[in-house]
Amino acid sequence: MPIEDLEALREHMLAVIAASAFELRDAIGKNAFDERVMAAMGKVPRHEFVQIEHRPYAYANIPLPIGYEKTISQPFIVALMTDLLDIKADDSVLEIGTGLGYQAAILAQLARKVYSVEIIEELGQKAKQRLRQQRCRNVELKIANGYYGWSEHAPFDKVIVTAAPDLVPTPLIHQLKAGGKMVIPAGLPDSQQLILAEKLDNGRMAMKEILSVRFSQLEGA
Repeated sequence: MPIEDLEALREHMLAVIAASAFELRDAIGKNAFDERVMAAMGKVPRHEFVQIEHRPYAYANIPLPIGYEKTISQPFIVALMTDLLDIKADDSVLEIGTGLGYQAAILAQLARKVYSVEIIEELGQKAKQRLRQQRCRNVELKIANGYYGWSEHAPFDKVIVTAAPDLVPTPLIHQLKAGGKMVIPAGLPDSQQLILAEKLDNGRMAMKEILSVRFSQLEGA
């Protein structure tokens, strides 16, 4: 597909994200996503993070299969989860569930450092290749059970989880800084909620349900 067509599709994707954010303004608490988030969504070539046979659909607002019964989330959900984190330029971010690396590439545009954990080795290796091609030099990736986080680099300013446990994993709570934010889908498969959790100074978590979602279950939970 010609690069001009891909760029036009990416512009349309941004318009759809903006319209969806406005429609869900009551749930997400604002009319539009942060300009930095939208700029990152516009910069990262999503077609480089999907399987070759799905490239024509890379900028459609739908999840796409990436193999191993996993998917890349629809662009609106990627933008929403990124926006909810309120990432600062000097933040250290932990991502659980690298997939093929698209969400990590978005985070890399916004944060100082991204630590991403993927449980499926084949996906992790493909993600490393894609992130290297996109010059995402501030992303460090390891193959491990993301339920337990990445304690060597904790505490993190922000945590994002792209697969759903029944309950928010205790290790991830422990590895989040006081004042830090976590975005995570959680719940039983048919009743998942996207949750924004903030760690208070006393170590307790304040949690807010944003909207109903459907993610693959967090392996290793």
